[in-house]
Amino acid sequence: MHATSGLPAARLAHVTLLTEGTYPHSAGGVSVWCDQLVRAMPDVDFRVVAVTATGGEPPAWDLPRNVTALDELPVWGATPAGREPRGRDRRALLDAWERLLTALLAEGGGDDELFGPALYELGGWAQAGTLSAGLRSEAAVRALARLWRRPGTDAAAARPSQYDALTGTDLLEHALRPLAAAPPTGVAHAVSGGLATLPGLLARHREGVPLLLTEHGVYQRERYLGHRTAPYRWPVKSLMLHFFRLLAREAYRHSALVTPGNRYNRRWEEHGGAAPDRVRTVYNGVDPAAFPVAGPEPEVPTLSWAGRIDPIKDLETLIRAFALVREEIPEARLRVFGGTPRGGEDYRARCEALARELGAGGAVSFEGRVDDIRTAYAAGQVVMLSSISEGFPFTLIEAMSCGRCTVSTDVGGVREAVGDTGLVVPPRDPAAMALAALALLRDPARRAALGEAARNRVIDQFTLRRTIESFRAIYAGLSAAGPLPSRSCAGVTWLPRLWHPSVPSPATAPAAEGTA
Repeated sequence: MHATSGLPAARLAHVTLLTEGTYPHSAGGVSVWCDQLVRAMPDVDFRVVAVTATGGEPPAWDLPRNVTALDELPVWGATPAGREPRGRDRRALLDAWERLLTALLAEGGGDDELFGPALYELGGWAQAGTLSAGLRSEAAVRALARLWRRPGTDAAAARPSQYDALTGTDLLEHALRPLAAAPPTGVAHAVSGGLATLPGLLARHREGVPLLLTEHGVYQRERYLGHRTAPYRWPVKSLMLHFFRLLAREAYRHSALVTPGNRYNRRWEEHGGAAPDRVRTVYNGVDPAAFPVAGPEPEVPTLSWAGRIDPIKDLETLIRAFALVREEIPEARLRVFGGTPRGGEDYRARCEALARELGAGGAVSFEGRVDDIRTAYAAGQVVMLSSISEGFPFTLIEAMSCGRCTVSTDVGGVREAVGDTGLVVPPRDPAAMALAALALLRDPARRAALGEAARNRVIDQFTLRRTIESFRAIYAGLSAAGPLPSRSCAGVTWLPRLWHPSVPSPATAPAAEGTA
């Protein structure tokens, strides 16, 4: 929904919001957070730079008027335009590529000091429009195969194959595509770690644009969880995990400010290299008026769940726990609310098959997205959260604001959110989850007391107003400070044409055709 009033004449700040797989193409919790942030600050101009999968994802949100532009960066979309550089330019690009690979293959998880300079030099080639073509070359694949065979690399003992080299080079080429984005201006605000930080890091080193990093989950940890089941051999998994680890450390070390949503994330970020004096915890918040106390409980004992259908939400543990609940309360139901992201259809089918296999198929309903998420929270006596990774989950504090008691897994900032107003159980433990759900389903008085305490906790500590005030002050402070001194990278010879896209590169200008 667009704002209807005119924009104020005085602008507080200009912010480039950097997202990955979320706003404005997804309806999940991070997207809700972004939309609330943008709409609550009509005197801030936002440009959204969204890292997407294919570029064909339809927007899930109507952008307000203070979003001045939306740039999409498809990582797996059409092959970027541009051709491989030639002559000395080709050798310079491959030299930077080999330095990046050397950093990723260094013993002990990679070389931080070598990674940054190589990344930013490759960023220059991305801005010139030649990086993707250069990394799709046979020479780039040969470089990885050769470096992998060196004694002492972590993956050497696994004897990486030529196919592994092709796969690893391809994955890195796609991962580096966001470096080609038009540079962020004002304040670059990455709302996740990982690929969303690439344009912000490059702008910070190129123009001194301050980078603000807000991780809702721990991106690096989630990549480790995801790669457990990735269809690659160990050398490729190791390469990519080292890439994400070093990228996370680069972002933590060089952000002007890191704003985790909970103390759990803060510990990860400080361990990853963020200076404690540049880390400020800002909790997610909701508007209690927008999430009032839910209506009467359903007549049938019901557990409800809301979120996206995704392996990281671990619906399989939830379904196994529910099957145990039904052994004690045969009439119980489980209602699952939320959309299935593109590519997640097989996981949803697996969850549905598991429910049937456990004899609970008729009692588990997958109800898709709902226009009003409050419907999902009101649908059960108990709201469940079964994730194996979370930051500070919106579904939890929204359900708490609605006065529903909760059973949640002890991940991320969940315990900080719940306090003593709900039950917290270990992740991947169906028996513990079932016992907690049964205890609440059997005790209406306890449910009512916990639900009331949960809403009071949200009002006391986790309101949207506090969140917005914190980020308004942060934006104003970073904008007033102006550009930071850009950090030169020791040992790198910068080519001016790479840092000034308006000046044609000899590798791309018409006059360069036919040169050696």
